[in-house]
Amino acid sequence: MFKRKAKEKKIKTPRFQTFRDAYAVTKQVKPWIGIALVAIFLVTLSVGVGIGFAVDHPVYFGFIFTPLSFLATLLFFTRVAGRAAYSSIEGQIGAGASVLMAIRKGFTTTTAVSVARNQDMVHRSVGRAGIVLVGEGSPAVRQLIQDERRKMERFIPGVALTDVIVGEDAGQVPLRKLQKHMKKLPKKLNKIQVRELRNRLKAVGGLNMPIPKGPMPINRNAKIPKR
Repeated sequence: MFKRKAKEKKIKTPRFQTFRDAYAVTKQVKPWIGIALVAIFLVTLSVGVGIGFAVDHPVYFGFIFTPLSFLATLLFFTRVAGRAAYSSIEGQIGAGASVLMAIRKGFTTTTAVSVARNQDMVHRSVGRAGIVLVGEGSPAVRQLIQDERRKMERFIPGVALTDVIVGEDAGQVPLRKLQKHMKKLPKKLNKIQVRELRNRLKAVGGLNMPIPKGPMPINRNAKIPKR
């Protein structure tokens, strides 16, 4: 008799472990985070207890504001941890790729479709905005983007193409704003057209290009906010 293969169990990272990793990364960038979290919890709780004393129900309001204090502390930590995650990878090779791969819906990203010797690189994202070529590295990355653009125009004429360069200079998109920028790009294709575009890219090997050898980021503990 044939035996059924035992299903492999998916190893899930405990939430506490995820929180601990996020805290460790945040503390490296923001050493004051521990004191800030304690302060926010105590201040929020103190406000609740103060209101309770004012209406002669301190225990009741203390009980009510305890979970609210945890919530306020968690919300603050989430925002700070998100910024710290970006700060921890900013300036590193392939940081833009990490941010693009963290976009949950709307885009399919192929990282490092073009890489120069100085490690400038171009990533390609496909979505309802068409094809978005995202470059990161030195100012010379503009030439890589133009080369990739000409390639796309040759193989897939008429496709909507958008160029994005990650950086802090004029006309560039800061790493921390890259996800939001991608989401705000005007939609030029419907879902059926996006599917057809992906199929056409597959037909020319566009979505199956191997990632070149070399260092890609980064801080493995950095949790890029997913959107």
